[in-house]
Amino acid sequence: MGDLYRKYYDVVVAGGGVSGATSAIAAGRQGASVLVVEQNGYLGGSLTGCGVGPMMTFHAGEKQVIRGMMQEIVDRLTENGYSRGHVRDTTRYVSHVTPFDPEGLKRILDQMTEEAGCHVLLHSFLGGVEMENGRISGLTVCNKDGLHTVHGSVYIDATGDGDIMAWSGCEYTRGRPEDEAPQPMTMNMKYANVDTKTLKDYVRGHLEDFPRLKHNLDLLNSDEPFALAGFNSVWGQAAKDGELSIPREDVLMFETIHPGEFIVNTTRILNADATSAQGLSNAEKIGRRQCAELDAFLHSHAPGFEHAILEFTGPSVGIRGSRQLVGKYRITAEDILSGRQFDSRICLSGYPIDIHNPSGQGTETHYVGGKNSGGYYSIPYEIMVPKEVPNLLVPGRCASASFEAQASIRLTPSVGSMGQAAGIAADMAVRENLPVGTIAVGKLQDTLRKQGALLEV
Repeated sequence: MGDLYRKYYDVVVAGGGVSGATSAIAAGRQGASVLVVEQNGYLGGSLTGCGVGPMMTFHAGEKQVIRGMMQEIVDRLTENGYSRGHVRDTTRYVSHVTPFDPEGLKRILDQMTEEAGCHVLLHSFLGGVEMENGRISGLTVCNKDGLHTVHGSVYIDATGDGDIMAWSGCEYTRGRPEDEAPQPMTMNMKYANVDTKTLKDYVRGHLEDFPRLKHNLDLLNSDEPFALAGFNSVWGQAAKDGELSIPREDVLMFETIHPGEFIVNTTRILNADATSAQGLSNAEKIGRRQCAELDAFLHSHAPGFEHAILEFTGPSVGIRGSRQLVGKYRITAEDILSGRQFDSRICLSGYPIDIHNPSGQGTETHYVGGKNSGGYYSIPYEIMVPKEVPNLLVPGRCASASFEAQASIRLTPSVGSMGQAAGIAADMAVRENLPVGTIAVGKLQDTLRKQGALLEV
């Protein structure tokens, strides 16, 4: 125990979600000594701890625009029977999604961090930042060993909520500009024993309630995992009858790699503060209450769910956004919708701007270049770089982005790709004894390309 806390690491990663795990693996593979501090008992963040799935999306139209380490993770999942790779999205929101088994993802991330030589400290909560001469000198960790400080040269804030950047004095924003309201949280549900054939037959007979599938009936005949958004009129009537209080307009669900197992992503928790213990506590209780309503609705109104078994809710509430860094550059909706290609790009994305209404019903979507254009944009290195702290990088959903732009960059393949770049950049900063904002981005890009990342297609 003593050696663990006395050791001085090259890179300390705060948070072991997707962006934290890829950051750690990338830095470790470059030869850096790496410590990951994660509050859960496993890596993977929202994908393994919040019931989030599938991953979406690696594609822009039919073009795959994200590869690199995130594709390696998918390949490993597929090789081990934990994924079917990229399949067509039957909701037609995007072209392809990537279902996976979260238990398999836990194992794959364990393996990859071990192979990279990373030290992973689970069941460990971050409680504070120590500063010295404007730099982070240590992070306070609370776990079964008590309170300790871990030390490193470069720190990566992959907490999702920007805890480290906030505690170290970086500028940040919250939510939408006019009232700081965040996108709603969602508590996901997972069901087993859904009769998918009965569900599909009902959809065929009630296409007016499933507008996204109306012109894509061929997708109903596929044996790929089935996803749908709908039950519109039935949902509306149940809300009028007082059966539902969830401020949403339809039901969204995704079949996993296991036939008859579905993730239901439909609850909507408004005005919840992800940076507050009380806010999170309230959100968990509201989420479970909404899940109970939704469970009753599905068993009563959704053919195919008559004998479905609710496996779990959560386990933790899902968070779309909270704090946003104001970094060296702030990516905007205009950058995304125009398909801007930055000279300092570290990854590409084709995911649309996807804003769940902070005030209630409605989901606002804007596609890169317009619907069905296959457009994509790039994410620049500078959105991970704070202006104030020279040894901190901030990948993931709390990187520097406007409220609208964050609604696109927050998705799994993008945040994982940012993490890969952050890990390589952190190692470069350590080796060259440079502030993270002054590394040679061209050299970073060369390394990413050698590792299979796409910076142009």
